[in-house]
Amino acid sequence: MPLATNTRLGRYEIRSLLGVGGMGEVYLAQDTTLQRLAALKLLPADVTAIKERLHRFEREAYAASSLNHPNILTIYEIGVEDGYHFIAAEFIEGESLRQHIERAPMELREVLDVGIQVASALAAAHAAGVVHRDVKPENIMLRKDGIVKVLDFGLAKLIEQEAPAAIDTKAPTIALINTEAGTVMGTVSYMSPEQTRGTARVDERTDIWSLGVVLYEMIAGRPPFAGQTKSDVIAAILKTEPPVLTRYVPDVPAELERIVTKALRKDGEERYQVVKDLGLDLKSLKQRLEFEAELERTETPERKSKPGQAVTGEDGASAGTMPIAAAQTSPASDIHATSNAEYIVGEIKQHKRGAMLALATLLLAIAGLVYFFYFGGSGKAVIDSVAVLPFTNMTNDPDAEYLSDGLSESLINSLSQLPQLKVIARSSTFKYKGREIDVQEVAAALGVQAIVTGRIVQRGDQLQISVEMVNARDKTQMWGEQYNRKATDLLAVQSEISREIAERLRLKLTTAEQQRLAKRETVNPQAYELLLKARFIIDRGGPENRKKSIEYLNQAIALDPAYAPAYAELSGMYWGLVYDSFLDPKEGMPKAEAAARRALELDDGLAEAHLALAAIKRNDWDWAAAEREYQRAIELNRNLAIAHHEYADHLSIMGRQEQAIAEIKRARELDPLSLDANLGVGVRLYFARQYDQAIEVLKKTLELDENFTPPYVFLGYAYAAKGMYPEAIAWYQKFIKLSGDDSSMEIYLGAAYAQAGQREKAQAILKRLQTTKDYVSPGELAVLYVALGEREQAFASLERAYAAHDIQLESLGIDPSFDPLRSDPRFQDLMRRVGLTP
Repeated sequence: MPLATNTRLGRYEIRSLLGVGGMGEVYLAQDTTLQRLAALKLLPADVTAIKERLHRFEREAYAASSLNHPNILTIYEIGVEDGYHFIAAEFIEGESLRQHIERAPMELREVLDVGIQVASALAAAHAAGVVHRDVKPENIMLRKDGIVKVLDFGLAKLIEQEAPAAIDTKAPTIALINTEAGTVMGTVSYMSPEQTRGTARVDERTDIWSLGVVLYEMIAGRPPFAGQTKSDVIAAILKTEPPVLTRYVPDVPAELERIVTKALRKDGEERYQVVKDLGLDLKSLKQRLEFEAELERTETPERKSKPGQAVTGEDGASAGTMPIAAAQTSPASDIHATSNAEYIVGEIKQHKRGAMLALATLLLAIAGLVYFFYFGGSGKAVIDSVAVLPFTNMTNDPDAEYLSDGLSESLINSLSQLPQLKVIARSSTFKYKGREIDVQEVAAALGVQAIVTGRIVQRGDQLQISVEMVNARDKTQMWGEQYNRKATDLLAVQSEISREIAERLRLKLTTAEQQRLAKRETVNPQAYELLLKARFIIDRGGPENRKKSIEYLNQAIALDPAYAPAYAELSGMYWGLVYDSFLDPKEGMPKAEAAARRALELDDGLAEAHLALAAIKRNDWDWAAAEREYQRAIELNRNLAIAHHEYADHLSIMGRQEQAIAEIKRARELDPLSLDANLGVGVRLYFARQYDQAIEVLKKTLELDENFTPPYVFLGYAYAAKGMYPEAIAWYQKFIKLSGDDSSMEIYLGAAYAQAGQREKAQAILKRLQTTKDYVSPGELAVLYVALGEREQAFASLERAYAAHDIQLESLGIDPSFDPLRSDPRFQDLMRRVGLTP
C-alpha cells in the first residue's frame, strides 16, 4: 500500500504520492530539518529482499549521486529507514517532457533548447563513466524557468576499471556497459539496436540513439519506431528506417533532419561517437536560426529589395542589384559559394545594410550546387535505379510466405514498366531473402542508388504492410509508409506503393504509364492471390511443383477469365515443361500458344505475353515473327531481364553476335546476381568465337556458385573449340560428377575423346547411346558422328533431327562442332530449311 500522508521516514515527512515506476514509488516529501521539499524514491519493503532489484536500486543511487551538473537531478541523500531504501532528491516544479509533448506540439526553438540541455547532461554523465541507458521523455523534466533536468539513472552501471600504470587515470573514461548476454534493459521504444539484441557491450552511443528518438518525437509528435506489440517495435528498430521528418513537419530544417538521422544510425560506428558533438550541432543550428530570425526582424520595409531593384547603403551608394534571374550564378560563384560561407556570414554580422543580398546570393549558390548534385544539371533525378528486396514475412507462418514474396515480385513487375527507371530483377534481389543487409553493400552489388524494403504482418484477413525506400548513397530514408488493409486489397496496395515510389523519385509519368500502374486494381483479389502462390511454388523447382503452379494458374483464370498475366504465366509454364522434356510437345505446345494468344487478346500491352509468344515462334523456326515479339516485349518493359536474355539468344542464333553480347550484358545489368544471366554472357561469347573471354566469364560465374553446373558444360565446349581436349574432358567429367550422366554430356565427352585421339572411349559412348532406351537428341548425336569423322551418319542424324523438329537445330549456324560440315551443300540446304539462311 502507498505510504499515508504525514508518514515519517527519518527527517522526511510524506506529503503525497507523485508516481509509480518500474523501480518503485516516488513521493513528495518535506525535509523537516532543512525545510525544503524533496522527491523521495523508494522500494517497497516486500521487494527489497530480491537482491538483484535492491542492487540495481543502490547502483542507481550511487551513479546519480556522483554526478554534479545543472541539467542532472540533484541527489540529497541515500538512506534506509524502517526497512525502506530511499533516495532523497530535489523536487522539480514543472512537467515531464512526455506531458509537454502530449499537451501541445513543440516549437522548433523548444526542441533545440531541450535537446541541447539533455545532450549537455549526458555528456557530463559519460565523462564520469556513467551511461544512462533509459533516456526517454518520462525521464526528462522541464522546469518552469526553462531548465531541463534528466532523471533516473536506474539502468546506468558504473564499472570499476583497473587502468594500466601508463594511462592517466584522472582522464575521464567512458565505461562500456557489460550485461549478461541476452539481457534486455530499458524502455523498448527508445532502445538502441544493440540494446534490443541484448548485446554484451553497450556504450554511450546507446544514449545518443535514445536522444535521437526523443528529438524525433519532439519534432514529429510521434516516435520514429512504432508497432502494435513490443516485438513489432523491436523489429522496426532493427530493420526499418524512420519516416523522414518532413512527412510530419514540412518546414523542418534540413540540418535538423541530418542531425536526427545521424543519431539514429543503426550501426553504432555511423552515429555520433560522443554526445558532445550532437549537442554542438544542435547549438550551432539554434544560433543560425536565431541569427536569421534577427535579420528578418530588423529588416525594414524600405530595405527589402524587390526583383531588379538596387539595394542601397546608408550613404545612398548602390550596393548592387538583385535581378529576377538571380539563381543563374556563374560557375565560379557556384564553386566558391560554400567555401566562402563563413566569410559571408561574418560580413553579414558586421554590415546589416547588405545582409539580404549577401544571404540570398549564398543561399542561391548553395541551392544551385544542391540542384546540380541531385539532378546532374540536366533536370533528371540522379536516382534512376532501384532494387526491391524481398519483403519480410513477420507473421511467423510459412504458409503466408507467398504473400511477402508475391508483393515484392509484383512491386518489381509494376515498377519495371517505367522506362526511365532501372529496376533490378527478382532473381537477383531475392538472393538477400532472410539476410541482414548493409544498404550500401547491396546497392553496390546490384548497381542501384536506392533500396526498397518492407515487411508484412497478417492477422486474419487484415494485413499490415510497412515499406521504406533508402538512398544508398548516405543511407537516409527517402520515403516510408505503413498500410493497414484487408488481404483482398493487396493488389491495390502494390499499385499505391508503386505510385508513391515514382513520385518520390520525381519520375514524370505519362498518362499511359500512370494507367499502367493502376489498371490491375480491378483484378479479382483471389485470382491475384493464386497467381502469387503459383509464382511462389515454382521457385521450389522440379516438374511436380511446375505442374502444381499450372493448377494455381488455371484456378486463377477460372475465377477471372480476363486475367491476362495469369495466361502469360501459364504459357511460360507449359513451354518450360516441354523445353525440359517433362511434357510431350504435342500436348504442351498447343496449350502454351493458346495461353499466350489469349493473354495478348486481353492485354496487348503486356510484355510477358509477347515474350511467351516469341518463345513459341522461335520453337516454330519463325524467326522474323519471334524477333518482332522480342522487340515488342522490350519496348513495353525495358527492365524485363529475361526478355533481353532470350532476345540475346535469338540474335546469336541469327549470327548477330555483337548485338547478342550487348543484349545479354543488358540482361546481366538488370539481374547482376543471376547465375543464368552471368552464364548467358559466357555462352554468347562462346558462340561469338571469343573463347578466352568466354572462359574468363564462365569461371567467374562459378565463383558465384560452384555447384551451378551449366558453366562446366560450356567451359568444356570452349576448351574443345580451342583444341585443348584434355581440359575439355576434365570439365565435362566435373559436370558428370556433380550432376550424373546424361545423353547430352556423354555426346560432347565422346566428341572430346575422339578429337583427343581416344577413339575407343568415343566409340564405347556411341554404342551405349545407340542402344539406350532413353531419349537422345539426334541433333546432338550428330556432333559425336562429326568428331569421329563419320560424315554420312552425321547427316543422317541431322535429317532425323529435322523431321523431329529437334530444338538443337537452332544452333546449326553458330555451333563450332558443325564447322567441318559447313561447306557441304547438304548442310547449307538444311540451314535454309530451318530458316537460318535465305
